[in-house]
Parts: sequence; C-alpha cells; structure tokens
Amino acid sequence: MKLRLATAFVLLTSGLAHAENPMVGGAAMFDTKTIVENAMNSSDHTTLVAAVQAAGLVETLQGAGPFTVFAPTNEAFAKLPAGTVDTLLKPENKESLVKILTCHVVGKEVMAEALGSMIMADGGKHPVETLGGCVLQASSEGGMIKLTDEQGNVATVTIADVKQSNGVIHVIDTVMLPKM
Repeated sequence: MKLRLATAFVLLTSGLAHAENPMVGGAAMFDTKTIVENAMNSSDHTTLVAAVQAAGLVETLQGAGPFTVFAPTNEAFAKLPAGTVDTLLKPENKESLVKILTCHVVGKEVMAEALGSMIMADGGKHPVETLGGCVLQASSEGGMIKLTDEQGNVATVTIADVKQSNGVIHVIDTVMLPKM
C-alpha cells in the first residue's frame, strides 16, 4: 500500500512539474528538453530557431548551461527594418548574427522573481551582462520586466520562467541589439 501511494505521489507531482511550464507558440514546453528542443516546437520562434542554426549556436544552446535566453518572437524580428533578418542569415554576416543572438543569452539561470529582486535592490534598474558582451538594463513597469538594449530598444518579457533542462527562457517582444 505504501509503495502504491508513493508511486502515485511521484506520478502526480511529476505531472504537476510539467503543468507549471507555460505554453509557448502553441506548444507545450518541457523542463526535460533543452532550450533548442523546446524552441523548435514553438510556432512563435521559427525565426529565432533559423537564426540560431545559421549562427552555428545549436550545439552551444543544447549544452549543459545553465543559460537564460531572452527569446524574441517572430513578431519581434518582424519589427526590424525590412530585409534585416534575410541579410543577417547570410553566411557572410554570421559574426554579426552571433553577436546579436548572444546578446540575448546570460551564462546562468535567472528566474523572473530573482531578476525582479535585483531590479528593486538596485533602485529600479539592474544591468544584465550577456554572453555576447552586451549589457541590457532590466527594469520593471506595471509588474512587467522590461529590458533596454545598448541602442535604447525596449523589450517586454511577455512569458517568463519557461523552465528548460539547461536553463530558462523568457519570451520577449523586441530583438535586443548591441552597440554599433
């Protein structure tokens, strides 16, 4: 009897762990899959996935991490000037693409609550250093986390804390760009 109860508890709680992750792009996100595996299932992140592939970053983002990825949606990429994405995806622009994409990646797991606490502790703004060498300024407005890039573009975290086996994704509505 004790074994059946313990088994039922494990099955119930493991199901709850998966239920906690929000849906992204119409797809379930599993904390047992990597950032790349989950992103590939999101219909909102096809441009990001194509960019990660073109930049040669798939293997990196399937690595152990942990990583925090601020993941721009297809709509975020569509906000860029016409032709920008097509130009960045060309092999001769790989270096620029890598720089832009790695400005969306932090080399540790940062959940929204922790980032919110850092913002408050720093008086309303907290610098977020990325693997691409960019510094994003995190702030909070109306209960939403905002990121400002080095060019003054502002992104809102629209879906926070999407747990992955190698970190966390926060979906954002604007592409973050490095200083030019």
